[in-house]
Amino acid sequence: MASIVREFPLFPLGLVALPSEVVPLHIFEERYKTMIGECLESEGEFGIVWLSDDGLRPVGCACEISEVLDRAEDGRMNILTRGTRPFRIVARQDHLPFPAGEVEFLDDKTEELDPGALEDAHAAYAALVEQATDRRPDEAELLTMGAYEMAATVDFGLDAKQGLLDLRSENARLRLVTRLFRAASKRLDFAERAQARARSNGKVRFS
Repeated sequence: MASIVREFPLFPLGLVALPSEVVPLHIFEERYKTMIGECLESEGEFGIVWLSDDGLRPVGCACEISEVLDRAEDGRMNILTRGTRPFRIVARQDHLPFPAGEVEFLDDKTEELDPGALEDAHAAYAALVEQATDRRPDEAELLTMGAYEMAATVDFGLDAKQGLLDLRSENARLRLVTRLFRAASKRLDFAERAQARARSNGKVRFS
């Protein structure tokens, strides 16, 4: 069942975080120094919300602070965060020294996992990783990965990532990431062929 939390710290940014994704952040504004300081003290979460050209998106991703990489005397810091769970902003709250809101943590709808969708997503992801890195993902690790875990390791556009975050069905997310992985493979293949043509000075080489 979805849960409501008041006074949840919010960090509007020009990015989209996904559950399980590692997100490095540089904290320098006073209000966010205060916010992150309180999160560190309470070991609590805060929410990253995409501040798009169309405004603040209603669905964001809660994050936990996994490591403080360094901290300056004036309070500026570099931290590593990890996405945990999606939420929806119910109402903004302006009485705290940093952005905050009343948020509803979102559950997926009850459904049976589609094994075909999972298999297709794993295959498309493995093919993309191998194409990009010349290394096939470890099969045991791959079997533990859902849509979020796979998507968190690929640099998609913000609209695509927000689309994943908005979906409340793992089957729907698996089908979406399969399309995204296949499209990325095609773009990578096109770029590789373009580079090969450039290296050949426009001539097709057979040896």
